[in-house]
Amino acid sequence: MSWIRRFANLFRQDALDREIAEELQSHLAEAIERGRPAAQAERALGSALRYREQSRDLKLLPWLESLAKDVVFGWRQLNKHRAASAAAVLSLGLAIGATTAAFRLVDAVLLRTLPVAHPERLYFLSLSYTDREGRPADLDNFSYPDFRQYRDAVADRADLLVVGPTHTRADAFFASGGESERRYRQYVSGNVFGIFGLRPALGRLLTPNDDTAPGWQPVAVLSYDYWTRRFGRDPHILGQTFRMSEESDGLPPERRGGDRFEIVGVAPKGFTGTDPGLFTDIFIPDMMNARVIDNDGWGWLRIWVRPKPGFSLEQVRQPLQAVYARSIQEWVRNHQYAPPRALAGYLGGKVQLLPAAQGASRIQQEYRRPLLILAGLVVLVLLLACANTGNLLAAQAAARAREMALRVSIGAGRWRLIQLVLVESALLAAIASALGMLFAAWAAPWVVPMLHLSGDPIRLVLATGWREAAFSAALALAVAVLFGLVPALRASSVQPLGALRGGEDPHSRRRLRNVLLAAQMAFCVLVQFVAGLFVTTFERLSNRPLGFSPQHVLVIYAASGAGSQPTRVWTQLAERLGRLPGVTSASLASFPLLSADAWARTVRVPGQGPDPRTAYFLSVAPAFFDTMRIGWIEGRDFRPGDGNALLKDGQPQAGVGIVNQAFARTYFNGRDPVGLSVEVGVGNQIYAPIEIIGYVRDAAYANLREPTRPIVYVPLLSGADQSILVRTAGDPLPLAPLLRREILQARPDFLVHQIQPQSNFIDWGLLHERLLALLSFFFAVVALVLAAIGLYGVLNYAVAQRRREIGIRMALGARSAQVVHRVTADGAVMVSLGAALGVAAGLASGRFLETLLFEVKPTDPTAVLAPLLALMATALLAAVPPAIRAVRIDPARTLRNE
Repeated sequence: MSWIRRFANLFRQDALDREIAEELQSHLAEAIERGRPAAQAERALGSALRYREQSRDLKLLPWLESLAKDVVFGWRQLNKHRAASAAAVLSLGLAIGATTAAFRLVDAVLLRTLPVAHPERLYFLSLSYTDREGRPADLDNFSYPDFRQYRDAVADRADLLVVGPTHTRADAFFASGGESERRYRQYVSGNVFGIFGLRPALGRLLTPNDDTAPGWQPVAVLSYDYWTRRFGRDPHILGQTFRMSEESDGLPPERRGGDRFEIVGVAPKGFTGTDPGLFTDIFIPDMMNARVIDNDGWGWLRIWVRPKPGFSLEQVRQPLQAVYARSIQEWVRNHQYAPPRALAGYLGGKVQLLPAAQGASRIQQEYRRPLLILAGLVVLVLLLACANTGNLLAAQAAARAREMALRVSIGAGRWRLIQLVLVESALLAAIASALGMLFAAWAAPWVVPMLHLSGDPIRLVLATGWREAAFSAALALAVAVLFGLVPALRASSVQPLGALRGGEDPHSRRRLRNVLLAAQMAFCVLVQFVAGLFVTTFERLSNRPLGFSPQHVLVIYAASGAGSQPTRVWTQLAERLGRLPGVTSASLASFPLLSADAWARTVRVPGQGPDPRTAYFLSVAPAFFDTMRIGWIEGRDFRPGDGNALLKDGQPQAGVGIVNQAFARTYFNGRDPVGLSVEVGVGNQIYAPIEIIGYVRDAAYANLREPTRPIVYVPLLSGADQSILVRTAGDPLPLAPLLRREILQARPDFLVHQIQPQSNFIDWGLLHERLLALLSFFFAVVALVLAAIGLYGVLNYAVAQRRREIGIRMALGARSAQVVHRVTADGAVMVSLGAALGVAAGLASGRFLETLLFEVKPTDPTAVLAPLLALMATALLAAVPPAIRAVRIDPARTLRNE
């Protein structure tokens, strides 16, 4: 209670002072009443001031009282220097806000653990191997037969579970309404919820009994988030049914396929699936995906592992490695026609168990390095802002040298002065943190849509909580120490005699400002260097020649509900669409260009050795090259009756193909290949001949970063689904409803999965680069502004401090150029030193950035010169006002004032 009363007295100090004064006066009055003269009574009582201070110390918390007074004094100092304080708060607030926003993104994608039991004991299976090009690669998608083998191998050592990808390639039709709903669906094994230690919010969760045989239990569990959004937490949702079909926009519900599922429960609150960045709406047993459950060539599952108590990670990994070794040897025996280098890469593969406490998703894999790089840039900007503010406070501390000297002269201790300056720094940091929190609240949600295309958005949990509050508090404290500690130590080490005499600025203080200035320039150049690399990468990828025209082209994903259809059916449909008003041409392909899909086969030229090389293949219909605007060099297009090179009834069948320029360079040294033949692998050491009937120009194939590869275009194969390519005379999107209706009228049994412009695939391929280029450019501009403010502050302060010296030099005949040189010489040296350090740091970081760059290297002259020129231009602009101020000093007036 005594401590509580002492704390409460801090807020009633005026009343406390009156009470102490009244108590002292009462003691004095009592002595006078006993007959003592007033003067003698006062001498007997002693120093009233000493008693008053002792009484205050007993009734207050002295350290907290001094801290409160420092806060009041610090606020007055900030208010006194409003312009400097505003500049410091804005620069720090922007840097702190960017840092907090980056933390929110990194935390949501990479750091936040799954809300399951013992997440630290969760791992997922990954294979590391060497791809066909000799580059290291990883694989974490497996077939269900693979899962069975791995599960049986470690049944006594670990629990294995499988989780399918979270995606929207499904429509849900609830009994309560006839319209479809695009929802995120995820296939999971029946033991997932049990191993995760989750309890249902309503009903029950999936169990191993729901996942015993294909199509056995058509049941589903809703996520808590979806249950809340869609059904308002209706407890009567249990027992309701819905139908799940593949994407089939445009068909009425009565003509949609799919299984009917019963809702048996709701997952607990906070569990939105295992893929950070995506919210699963509906969980379904793996066995309900009957079409691929026994297909050993369909890698669609991620295998999760939880070692049982008493077994180490290595004890679990070794049996899994043995299973992989046996399976890959069997695969090699069945694929002996593949290149030996590729076989060697697979044979040397290694099973890894990677931590999965934070979940495992494609978004994490794609954005781990970009987010960490952006976080690094943000930290550099924060350090630059701290150095800038530290220089400002150091200059103010030098200006307050007399004040500090007086405080030392009347007995202030070293820690008392440190506390005084640190409290002022903490006030700046607190105000800047509040401003930064507002900026982060806007910035983080603004960045999230940039991580994905609008048609398939990313959802991240960015809600504020204790994690962000703790990070913000720690960041504010760190920032206050970073820019306030050195000025505080400098202020506390002031020498009273020299300061009171008003001597010139000590060399040590000048060295401190120069060191901070050089650090600012180094951080600025490093940010400019990295940003320049990312902006150049984005520019070159955006302007990379594609070899085809993506403008005015729609890609329609269509599938037959009746199974595989002959090529003739598909080509007739494309011809019908090509005759519609506003359509200039239409064709088909097994998949569109730049869709990240790839089909590779081995190709050899007869008589050129036994080692085949790999080429890309794409099956297309007639008019494909005209629709995509791929230029012809020689030869003809496909015609009805052209065959494919394939294996039929155990015998190779001959076919025809059209090749690109890269194919001619690779296999024929650039000669015209029309009329020549090659052989393509179609089975175990079985090759089928292909006659080259056409020769076209190079075109991008799978993605923008990939170099131009040899491509063989072959006649369209029959199938259950195809990509229909439609070129229009104008904007293609308004024609999408017409094209959808036309397809359904021509083929009522067809499903239209999706319609999107061909340009979307280019946008998808540029997502990472656009994110890195845009944000790094923003940070580069901020860094330049902060560097300019820092340099201006240092030079302007130097002019103010050396005003007397400049006046004397000008009185003795110094010219303006000499004065400018004298004022800016130290700054120019520090800018040059900082620029050199920044370039060195940028070159050192090149290895880490190399995989994210395209056709640009850190050692390129433009990559080095661009940040240097930007910094030099900024430095010149920042130095002009102080230089003008210096040359305008009136020597007579200055000396008269002195």
